Amino acid sequence: MNILIFSGSPRKNGNTELLVEAFSKGASEKHHVEVVSVHDYTVHPCMGCNACFTSEGNTCVQKDDMSLIYDKLVGADMLVIASPVYFYGLSAQLKAVIDRCHNPIRDSFHIKKAALILVGAATLPELFDSILTQYQLCLNFFHIEDAGHVLVRGAKEQGGVRGTKALEEAEALGRAIAQ
Repeated sequence: MNILIFSGSPRKNGNTELLVEAFSKGASEKHHVEVVSVHDYTVHPCMGCNACFTSEGNTCVQKDDMSLIYDKLVGADMLVIASPVYFYGLSAQLKAVIDRCHNPIRDSFHIKKAALILVGAATLPELFDSILTQYQLCLNFFHIEDAGHVLVRGAKEQGGVRGTKALEEAEALGRAIAQ
């Protein structure tokens, strides 16, 4: 299976990246894994103009790196969303990529499974609630199977997930992904 991971953290070597590496280690035992660090791409927010619905090839009027990401999505069987939690939501960089999937090109995607990896500094029980709701709505809309999630609270400092069970959980989730 081709697994595409969107890593939404703008911070290099941060907690999100460490969790992505752990998941990738487990998943790559049986699958092809590609990590897209969205901060390495220039992706502008969706303008809601809907020009992509009538343009040839569903091209977006914005000329940025999203076309490269569309190409990667077309070849993916599974998508993993990994993000730090900023004000109870995904990172802005990742949200821009997701919003740009409001393009009919998404009908050419063959994603059958998705997983979620989130890490936040706060320890509130409801820290992930808004993201989990949005994630579930997307799964329902696109008829995608939930392959699981890793939710980490209280990891404020860079590398804060080290020495916790979170990295083991992420690797185990990656290893548990079936065809």
